[in-house]
Amino acid sequence: MNVTAPDPAPPAAPAAHPVPDAVAYLAGQWAVDRTLLDLDTGSSGSFHGTATFRPADDHAGVLHVEDGELSWGGTVNRAGRTLRVLPGPDGTADVMFGDGRPFHDLDLRTGHWTVRHPCGRDLYGGTFTVVSPDEWHVEWRTTGPAKNQLQRSVYRRR
Repeated sequence: MNVTAPDPAPPAAPAAHPVPDAVAYLAGQWAVDRTLLDLDTGSSGSFHGTATFRPADDHAGVLHVEDGELSWGGTVNRAGRTLRVLPGPDGTADVMFGDGRPFHDLDLRTGHWTVRHPCGRDLYGGTFTVVSPDEWHVEWRTTGPAKNQLQRSVYRRR
C-alpha cells in the first residue's frame, strides 16, 4: 500500500515580540522596504528608503520621518511622509499626521496590533507585528470607492 504524506503546513508567521514601550522601541533609524499593490488593476510598486524616529523639536513625542524612492508605473520618484508619535499610557502611543490630525493608536505590548482608520469613504485597516528587537512589519489594506490597495512594509533597524 502506497501512503502519501500530507502536504507540509505553510510556514508559520513569525512569533510576535512584545514591546513594553512603543516610543522607546521605535527610536532611531530604520531601513524601510515596502511593496504596494492596486488590487483592482494589478499594478504594483515599491518604496525603498529610511525611517527616522527622533525627538520632536517641541519635545512632544517623536517625529517619524520617511524618505526614499517610490517606484510606480515605470517611474521612480522621491517620496516621504512625516508622522508624530506621542507617548500614551502604559507604553502605548498615539500616531498623528504631520498636521496634528489623529491617525491611530498603537499598542505593541503583545508585539501585535490592529487598527482601523476611516479616510473619507475609504477604510484603512492596519496590522503591526514586531518580530524582533530590530524588525517590525506593517500591512495596510485599504478598501472603499477610491482605493482597493495593499501595502506591506518591513522596517529593519540600521
